[in-house]
Amino acid sequence: MSFHAAIFDLDGVIADTARLHLQAWRQLAKELQLPWNDAMEEGLKGLERMASLEVILGHRSPDFTDGEKVALASRKNDCYRALIETLSPADLLPGAGELLHWLRSRHIPIGLASASKNAPAVLNALEIADCFTYIADPSAAAPKPAPDIFLAAATGLAAEPAVCLAFEDAAAGVDAIQAAGMTAVGVGDRNALQNADHLLNSLVEFEPERFFSAHNTPSPISASIA
Repeated sequence: MSFHAAIFDLDGVIADTARLHLQAWRQLAKELQLPWNDAMEEGLKGLERMASLEVILGHRSPDFTDGEKVALASRKNDCYRALIETLSPADLLPGAGELLHWLRSRHIPIGLASASKNAPAVLNALEIADCFTYIADPSAAAPKPAPDIFLAAATGLAAEPAVCLAFEDAAAGVDAIQAAGMTAVGVGDRNALQNADHLLNSLVEFEPERFFSAHNTPSPISASIA
């Protein structure tokens, strides 16, 4: 089957931004004189910002008001955004830049389906923002494994889900892709991603010629996250 559009998750597929999140949380824990350990680091994976803060605060959570927690989460995000500015094209994961530019050069619409509101800043720092035709707004979508954000990306690309090939590094993301009626490419841990339709250790292994045919005209639709 020939696909007409590509949709990507960001962290773990295009770049490793999780390490920057951990660095920012670690800095906040240090400022608050809170403990930090490997188990806590593992427990933060896949959590949204306020849930992550609760893990950081632990038994001290009742010591902080809701307003103080919002301020702490904002402080962490400020630190994370500062770290984003240190990113460069050298931080692209293997094969990501080459694949994006291959797709773009053939006018194949590319969408982003990331839960991160900072995704546009990350794409700019990596110097690949111009590769993307559409960036789905995570604030308007239920979290993965709900299919919402992938369906939003397909709509933004003016593509039917059945002709979209989507790339993910997390099991919940693979479930979301398939729930959207798309074909899932799992990138990374083969055990965790065994339900994916296709499995890759990295994007270096992906052979785009097998899945895409060139389009003559790129999609005119574009968007960004506010």
